[in-house]
Amino acid sequence: AVKGGIQDQARARRARTSPGAMAAATPTMHLIPICPFSQRVEIMLELKGQKDAVTFSKVDITKPRPDHILKLSGGTTALPVLELEDGRALKESLVLVGYFEDRLGGEAVRRADPYERAVEAMLVGMEGPFVASGYRLVLNQDEGKKEGLAADYLAQHAAIDAFLRRHSAGGGPWLFDRFGWAEAVFTPFFQRWVMNAYYDGVDLPDEEGYRRVREWREACLAHPAAKQTCDEEVIKMYYDYSRGVGNGGLPEGRTVSSFAFGPAWRDRPMPPRGKFGRGATDEELGLL
Repeated sequence: AVKGGIQDQARARRARTSPGAMAAATPTMHLIPICPFSQRVEIMLELKGQKDAVTFSKVDITKPRPDHILKLSGGTTALPVLELEDGRALKESLVLVGYFEDRLGGEAVRRADPYERAVEAMLVGMEGPFVASGYRLVLNQDEGKKEGLAADYLAQHAAIDAFLRRHSAGGGPWLFDRFGWAEAVFTPFFQRWVMNAYYDGVDLPDEEGYRRVREWREACLAHPAAKQTCDEEVIKMYYDYSRGVGNGGLPEGRTVSSFAFGPAWRDRPMPPRGKFGRGATDEELGLL
């Protein structure tokens, strides 16, 4: 697993834990740590060379949302939500990465050519079913449904493979000639799907129909702008998803969520791989 010390130190430098703790010299993004939708914004900031343009405010997913966050989000619990310097708010990760693309200087991440931008948008338009298939697989608790869910998960990857073969240009692993907009959108989920390989044993087959998407995935994961988390952290933090419970909820018999801020993930043991048998206890997960 990739070492997470650098990522943790960077988060600690940028993060604050309560509204009003400092003057609003920059926008504040209220987020759940290790959230892939928040990571999209972090990747955009890295690509723009503006990683300090936002203050990050960590929200504990295991507790009710603070009133201030609910007011910003219009009463919904979905994060991230961006609080601007004047108190206005924006949400939805694709909206936020677009906002920072337009607001910040530096090299453009989106393609300038109209045709290439349209191709980019078509690929980004495939992310919804792709993301849903991965979460359905890891959350599933019916072993009899695993085969069908795994088939759909792999079919989503195969569709992206076909798209890349048809539309990519530049001769490298990217959609075009560099890590860009589409890569920033998909990379956080390529990182999260290590949980499907770990808990369900489902990964891309070594077959020609997945070669191009595998090449793209591996290049995305290796890019310097995408080092906010690592396999070990994802596997440990998302254990409860493998038990069918997300968003900070508690599996039956447990008292501490795997998404709890402490003990730190680096101090916890690796969880058991099997997901259809007995679940691990809080003690076995290193949560007490």
